[in-house]
Amino acid sequence: MQQKIRIQATDGSGSFNGYLALPKSGSGPGLVIAQEIFGINHTMREVADYYAEEGYVVLVPDLFWRQEPDVELGYSEADWQRAFALYGGFDEAKGMEDMQAAITALRQRPEVQDKKVGVLGFCLGGKLAYLAACRTDADVAVGYYGVGIDAALGEADHIKRPLTLHIAELDKFCPPEARDRIVQTLQGRPGVSLYVYPGMDHAFARNGGEHFHKPSALMAHERSIAALKGAIGPNYDLSALWDKHCEYEFGTRNVDDTMGTMVAEPYVNHIPTMTGGVGYKALHAFYTNHFVNSNPPDTSLVPISRTVGASQVVDEMLFCFTHTTEIPWMLPGVAPTGKRVEIPLLAVIKFRGDKLYHEHIYWDQASVLVQVGLLDPKLLPVAGVETARKLLDETLPSNTLMEKTR
Repeated sequence: MQQKIRIQATDGSGSFNGYLALPKSGSGPGLVIAQEIFGINHTMREVADYYAEEGYVVLVPDLFWRQEPDVELGYSEADWQRAFALYGGFDEAKGMEDMQAAITALRQRPEVQDKKVGVLGFCLGGKLAYLAACRTDADVAVGYYGVGIDAALGEADHIKRPLTLHIAELDKFCPPEARDRIVQTLQGRPGVSLYVYPGMDHAFARNGGEHFHKPSALMAHERSIAALKGAIGPNYDLSALWDKHCEYEFGTRNVDDTMGTMVAEPYVNHIPTMTGGVGYKALHAFYTNHFVNSNPPDTSLVPISRTVGASQVVDEMLFCFTHTTEIPWMLPGVAPTGKRVEIPLLAVIKFRGDKLYHEHIYWDQASVLVQVGLLDPKLLPVAGVETARKLLDETLPSNTLMEKTR
């Protein structure tokens, strides 16, 4: 749920708007998002909604209200010029007072659990996030490619709460000498985490932007969630949530229950065969027609190891079955062979809040083809069930494929 709220300025000069986004649960830790120089535009609202899906009660305050209320710019040349003019007229001291007002207002809302509030900022907001760690009572701060942090390093001794900064190596608004001063001053301080993203320019995490780089944005987001959850939550039992999802997939084989464990628009990608689906409708159809009811009756998952992170679960397992039915997602178009198959399988499971967002599933397709008799291991450097056996018994011979070529 999204709405506008009013925030009272601490200096008695009036009040200003804020965009409030609530998680589906209706409550959670608070998160104040400090805007870019384009105001509370569609990008900032999308970011707010994104973090609400992660379980936060999100507030984006209008930090340009003292110059012009409700600024909402795009990214045309004219918008850039206007944005820079607003940035040039921005009173940073008053802006930080307004940030504290937003933090206080959010902390007082009944939806905010345990009165914990963090700050997340981008560009202009990236510097304000740094200053929030120095000047406000925020419980944690995360900043993306903050502009001008190097001019405020004298306040570093006032950092009181955890601070994470994402720094673009080639940020045109943060020259190398400024970046180096930031790193040299802040690196190693208790509670401070710095990440420099090689080859990245300013706004590498702005979806759809000129410098958007999805791999770096994903890595930064994972680190941001880890920082926020470590300080203010929300904390979910991701391992149990993943187990329940698997129970619905392979135990009760109920598509609707399976989809009920996922976000509104999830996706699944089986990497070797590129099968799965993107979005609720496509994935529901895939699960119904090609996955949940298509696995052989004796299908079993043998857990080997599990790593649980801030928003991901990585499962290592053996996937075992007898090929008595067609398996469209793994062996599309291949008639049942009656062969026994055992393969190592790796699942990377991403969550948003307490719902599963995506699955990336990996296995050795060559090993599957060998075991069902469609690939001759005598002709190629591939192995069959041996890959599964060696995963369970490290004492089995290594380098056998290399020895075959001698």
